[in-house]
Amino acid sequence: MEWLRGVERKWQKLWRESHVFEPEPDPSKPKFFITVPYPYTNAPLHIGHGRTYTIGDIVARYKRLRGFNVLFPMAFHITGTPIVAISEMISRGDKKVIARYESYIRMYLNDEEKVKETLESFKDPLKLAEFFAENVHVDFDALGYSIDWRRRFHTGEPLYNKFVAWQYVKLSEKGLLTRGSHYVTYCLLHKQPEGEDDIEDADVNPVEIVEYTGVKFRLVDGGDVLLAATLRPETLYGATNLWVNPEAKYVRFRMGGEVFITSEKAFVKLRHQHPELEFEVIEELPGSRLLGRKARSPLGHELVVLPAWFVDPDLGTGVVYSEPSDAPYDYVALNDLKKDKSHLAKYGLDPSLVDSINPIKIIDVPGVDGHYAQVVVESMGIKDQYDERLEEATSIVYKEEFYKGRMLVKDPLVEGKPVREARDIVKQSLIGRGDAIRFLELNRKARCRAGGEIIVAKIVDQWFLDYTSENLKKTMLDYIENRLVVKPEKYKKAFVDAINWLEKRPCARKRGIGTRLPFDEEWIIESLSDSTIYMAFYTIVHKLRQAGVKPENLKPAFFDYVFLGLGEREEVAAETGLRPEFLDELRREFEYWYPVDLRHTSTPHISNHLSFYLIHHAVIFPEKYWPRAITLNEPVIREGAKMSKSKGNVINLRDISEKYSSDLFRLYIAWAASLDTVLDWREKDVSATADLLQKFTRLALDLIEGRCVDVGEDVLSRWFRSRFYRLVKAGEEAVEAYQVRDYVQNVFFNVVNLIDRYRDMRGFLPCDVKGVLQDWLKVLNPVIPHLTEELWSRMGGNGFLSTSSWPSGYEAYFDDTAEALVNEVERVVEDVKNILGAVGRKPREVYVIVASQWKRRVLELAMKGLELREVIREVSRTVGAGKERLVSEVYRVWKSGQLDKEAVKVDHSLELDTLRRLSEYIGRKTGAEVKVVEEEEALSMGLSKAEKALPGKPGLFVLFES
Repeated sequence: MEWLRGVERKWQKLWRESHVFEPEPDPSKPKFFITVPYPYTNAPLHIGHGRTYTIGDIVARYKRLRGFNVLFPMAFHITGTPIVAISEMISRGDKKVIARYESYIRMYLNDEEKVKETLESFKDPLKLAEFFAENVHVDFDALGYSIDWRRRFHTGEPLYNKFVAWQYVKLSEKGLLTRGSHYVTYCLLHKQPEGEDDIEDADVNPVEIVEYTGVKFRLVDGGDVLLAATLRPETLYGATNLWVNPEAKYVRFRMGGEVFITSEKAFVKLRHQHPELEFEVIEELPGSRLLGRKARSPLGHELVVLPAWFVDPDLGTGVVYSEPSDAPYDYVALNDLKKDKSHLAKYGLDPSLVDSINPIKIIDVPGVDGHYAQVVVESMGIKDQYDERLEEATSIVYKEEFYKGRMLVKDPLVEGKPVREARDIVKQSLIGRGDAIRFLELNRKARCRAGGEIIVAKIVDQWFLDYTSENLKKTMLDYIENRLVVKPEKYKKAFVDAINWLEKRPCARKRGIGTRLPFDEEWIIESLSDSTIYMAFYTIVHKLRQAGVKPENLKPAFFDYVFLGLGEREEVAAETGLRPEFLDELRREFEYWYPVDLRHTSTPHISNHLSFYLIHHAVIFPEKYWPRAITLNEPVIREGAKMSKSKGNVINLRDISEKYSSDLFRLYIAWAASLDTVLDWREKDVSATADLLQKFTRLALDLIEGRCVDVGEDVLSRWFRSRFYRLVKAGEEAVEAYQVRDYVQNVFFNVVNLIDRYRDMRGFLPCDVKGVLQDWLKVLNPVIPHLTEELWSRMGGNGFLSTSSWPSGYEAYFDDTAEALVNEVERVVEDVKNILGAVGRKPREVYVIVASQWKRRVLELAMKGLELREVIREVSRTVGAGKERLVSEVYRVWKSGQLDKEAVKVDHSLELDTLRRLSEYIGRKTGAEVKVVEEEEALSMGLSKAEKALPGKPGLFVLFES
């Protein structure tokens, strides 16, 4: 590994010094523009990021070898609030955050004094972002990524700000920018909307807004409203009681002319969801004060309030109505109280309160007798309300009832209706009568990257990107379904769903790093909304830097001209102060590289970034510049568990070049799982891959240094070459279809196995393997670029392997005959082993009986379509009468499909010669002396079943030791 790490550093330096991956427009070559998401630089990256970036680099390197002029650029994302939040926590002296960031800095700096200085500099958010950007750059180089770093930028730069401002001018012109009130994910700490980039783990665990129905239960003794939030308003018919958490804090408050009681957490949420209403806190009270009180449901039923500790005051309203027939939590909590009534006595409640409370069946599910919640709880062996399996039980019941359930209640509003219809009917009826309100909640608890609690809030006068246009949706759906390539293809539906689902998205906030909204500079464009068409900026940013262009030169007319071809050149030059020739040079650069040929990223980005990426390109650019393809991969876990800082199981990219090696990482991460499968990083598998990589290296060096045996041209050498190039073709087809794992399986693992097989047949390492070594290094170069460069160099290869060419014309080496013959030999070995295994005795001699030439004639005629009687007549003319029975048997075996079609085409003498040449190998694999004889000789020797020999399927006769 240390030797390999040295090789990697050597070639990274040489690539860098030679500017190998810095392409210029070349109209004589086809171009390939590939991008991956620029990383957010608030911390070191880990191997989950590395999977995405490595796959992108493999494709870039492959396309380069195929003759494409490849652009693979990279930048750094620093906008939004996460970096600011971390900087603030360091400034506040947050010990946990300081300790974490000191450990991050130590990954890159050994001097403790410099560590402290660097940490102190992080009080400036820009310094924090730039430190990690610079070191992520180093980490990427250490992994051998073929990036054109001339085009690097970060999203806080004034040049980039001008580009983003232009984007928003265009979006506004196209009618996508609106202002109004909308529900958003909102941070209570920062008091502003937060997008996916700002919320912890939202990139892999999306945060979504879910609508509950807040049902009003009016207290009998006063009329206050206990607001119970539910996702299943149709179950109100089976409500038996109300639950509150006796240990939680509740608030009694006035809202919109009514007095409500909810948990304190729910009060905060309601206040943010109804900014137009006046809120007045009347009193705070513990949940225990509500116990024993009675409330009337909208259906007129009187229900008692009971204690339940499963009620989460931070989920919904902290008030739950109990429907034990169809809610496992309710069923179990009710039984808990019945089994241990001391819980009631503790709060001064009459223990008999629960005796008369029983489930009410209101939903029928085919095949389920009794109460569904009870059936599932008892089948799972759930004992109490603290059992974690209640989540699973709830999911089972809710899903089955939603898809299969029908309402049993007598109310004509929903009687007999499917549950999925009744739900909305009841909800609309309750809200329409004033007996319920909408209550919005998140699908999971979430915090911003600075630790602020995220809730749903209604923001007034917020700026939004409006994706609701039916024409826009129609255009996008047609584009996605008919022109956009998505691989793996199964994800195309997710894109369609995302476009259908998208409505309005807040695109600006008043805090954080980023670009000011050009027509309302009080607002800053949020971090996902400024990262949708930045790929266009890659095409010109290096030229802007070289020319010393200032931000003030970048007027909207500049981008209109360069990216859209709008405006008169001389007028744009006069307005921007830039030379007309320079404007044309930038325009040519953009036109050469655009559109993006492939964007590779991870699946959680489909519903946000990738959807915006497609929409904004379609809205701003002509159709010829719309993205052509998107590939995706699933995330990475480690040893079966999700990686997280708290578990201490994160492997940072920084660790790779020191603990493993770049090429080992690339080989393993590309091969260990298909793109549509979660990759489980397992150390034992990494170690096994390292062993194979070492084996490959030793094999290549043995060949290069002549530690092999010369062999002549024969059927084995032709077979090996044919099989090798078929694997190359399979690998090529796989990578063209972006099936990266299959590509690596074929060109590395399967070729290693092929050489082992060839070596075994020869009994030594044959030097003719060296004849394919150059091509093998070429097809492996995209995956393990450093090692293959080194071996190529040791072979005397000219220039860089990374800029050579993919093997071509190799189909000429395909040899069906050689493959059929060697496959026949392998079948003979397996057949003999099967015989020996069945008999259980040691063999002395094995006779391999090659079928008579006339049997091939039978098959030739059969393949021409002749009927059996015609075959018998034709064969009898040459071999005489008396073989009709044998001819029939050969014919029927052929018709049954038991023979290898290629093997039967092989010449009789070639089959005989091959089996004789490889008889020593057959003997070595079976432990017997092997003799190869023709059928006629076998018959003269009296060997039984000699007549059963067939072309491509020799007969076998085994003599055992006495």
